Amino acid sequence: MSVDPKLIHNSNELFDELCIVETLGSKECSCSLKRCEGWDTMNDSMWPRTQLLQIGTLRDSSIDEPTFEEFQPNGLRVDNPQALISPKHFPYNRCDVFACTHCNQGVMRYTEYGGYYIDHRARRVRSDQIIKD
Repeated sequence: MSVDPKLIHNSNELFDELCIVETLGSKECSCSLKRCEGWDTMNDSMWPRTQLLQIGTLRDSSIDEPTFEEFQPNGLRVDNPQALISPKHFPYNRCDVFACTHCNQGVMRYTEYGGYYIDHRARRVRSDQIIKD
């Protein structure tokens, strides 16, 4: 039996969830998440599934087609590691949120669907990157 992940409704909830992870402190870890500074390709063979805990999801199943609109008040591209996170905007509104159980790193993952490919992408995240509602 599969359990649906907890829906994270807004930026305040996302902020709180990431703060919980961050209070556990950072530890040394060799997981592949270290390379995911901005939306990097992270296929299933590289995804450290066994050491990740799913915190929740930003994908609201009651919305048939979430917006593709991006929101970057600082003018950066969404794939820039310094880009802020707006959970209501693309690509964040299509993400699942995880934490590495070894190094306590928060990470988001979504799937990019192109014309001829599927690309799983991941980005490390911190609470101070969240744009509050």
